[in-house]
Amino acid sequence: MNVDAVVLDIDGVLVDVADSYRRAIVESLQTVYNESIDRTDIQLFKDAGGFNNDWELTDAAALFVLARREGCDITLEEFTDAISMMGGGLAAARAVVSDELPPAERELVFTAWDSERLRDTFQQLYLGGSLYRDLEGSEPTLEMEGFIHDEPVLVEPATLETLDERYALGVLTGRPAAEAEIALQRVGLDVPEKHRFTMDDWDEGKPDPSALITLADRFDADRVAFAGDTLDDVKTAVNAAERDDRTYDGIGVLTGGLTGEYGRKRFEQAGASAVVETVNDLPATLEHCNR
Repeated sequence: MNVDAVVLDIDGVLVDVADSYRRAIVESLQTVYNESIDRTDIQLFKDAGGFNNDWELTDAAALFVLARREGCDITLEEFTDAISMMGGGLAAARAVVSDELPPAERELVFTAWDSERLRDTFQQLYLGGSLYRDLEGSEPTLEMEGFIHDEPVLVEPATLETLDERYALGVLTGRPAAEAEIALQRVGLDVPEKHRFTMDDWDEGKPDPSALITLADRFDADRVAFAGDTLDDVKTAVNAAERDDRTYDGIGVLTGGLTGEYGRKRFEQAGASAVVETVNDLPATLEHCNR
C-alpha cells in the first residue's frame, strides 16, 4: 500500500463498546418507552448506513418500536433494509415510518417520539452521574456509575507504538470530543487536536469523506489508511478516493459488530483494501503490503 498516514476509528477498534454505547441504546429505549430491541439488532442499523451517531441510531430504533406499537407489522430486518434503500440514516427512518403507516397512526408515532428525552437518557446511562454533571452541565435524574467505565481496551500498547513510529497517526470518530478524549486517555494514545476529528468537528459524519481528506491535507500524505469497524468507515475511505486524487485504503476491523467470515465479506463488498481480525494486526498488514 505504501501508506504514509494511518487514521483510526475509536469504537470497536481501540475500545469495545458492546457494554457501553450499544447497551445505552437498548436501555434508553427501555427506560423511555418500556420496550426495546436486542443488542445484536443494533448492527442492522449500522449496516444500513448513516448511523455513525448513536443518538440518531437510538432515535431510529425508537421510531421502529413506536411504529410497531401502532400496528405496523414490518420486521426490523425489513425496516433497516428499507432505510438502506433510501440512503441510510435518521431521515430515511422517518421516511420509512411515513410510508408504512396511515396518517393517524403516523401522527401518534411522531408525537410520542421524544428525541431530546432519548438523548438525555442515553447520556445519563452512558456517562453516569458525575461525568454527566461535568460534560452536560445539569443534574442527572438517574444516579449511576455509567456504562463508559465498561469499555475494555482492544489495542495493545506495542501496536500504538509501532504505528506512531512508522506513520503519521490520526483519529476519526463519531464520538463527541470530550468522550473521545476519555477513550484516548484510556488506551494511551496522545493525538494532537489537529490530527483528530470528532462529532464536534464536522456536521456530516461518516461516510462523508471531508474529515478524512482534511487529515490527509494536514499530514501532507499521499496515501492514507483508515481503519474502522463499520461499513461506513470503509465507505468513508472509498468516498475520499472518489473525491480526492490521493489514495485512500479502508481497513475493516473485525472487533466491532461485524465479525467472522460474514463480516469479512461485507467489508470486502464495501470496498475494503484489507480486513484484519483486530487493530493489533494492522502494523503487520501494512508492512506486508508496503513490501
